[in-house]
Amino acid sequence: MIDIREIMEILPHRYPILLVDKVLEMEMGKRIVGLKNVSINEPVFQGHFPGFPLMPGVYILEAMAQVGGILMIKSLGLEIGKYAVVFAGVDEARFKKPVYPGDQLILELEAVSLKKSLSKMKGTARVGSEVVATALLYAASRELENIKR
Repeated sequence: MIDIREIMEILPHRYPILLVDKVLEMEMGKRIVGLKNVSINEPVFQGHFPGFPLMPGVYILEAMAQVGGILMIKSLGLEIGKYAVVFAGVDEARFKKPVYPGDQLILELEAVSLKKSLSKMKGTARVGSEVVATALLYAASRELENIKR
């Protein structure tokens, strides 16, 4: 298990866009399961939607991508602080059920291929036993000095 302190060492994301609270399981090079506690206190719910808060689909995809980024960094042995994993694409995204404040979003990513240049992962998001979203996600590692201006 990886707690929030270690997640913040691995990922450069910070509030309000850090969307992973815990890693529950990880098989290096194969799969990872992360957890996102969806809270009404998150700024996105002020506008999405007033009186009927729903987690935006793009946030679910971003949460999946962050969990996949942890798998990529740990499995490929990327030096923390030197590399960032960037979202490179998404295919076949499907949103099956809404996600509400108070839900626990379970994010499972299976490696299809893991490479520094471009990784591909199959993602599934669940609330309880219900699948709420699926997607194929692509990510690439970049040296931080090459993406900072």
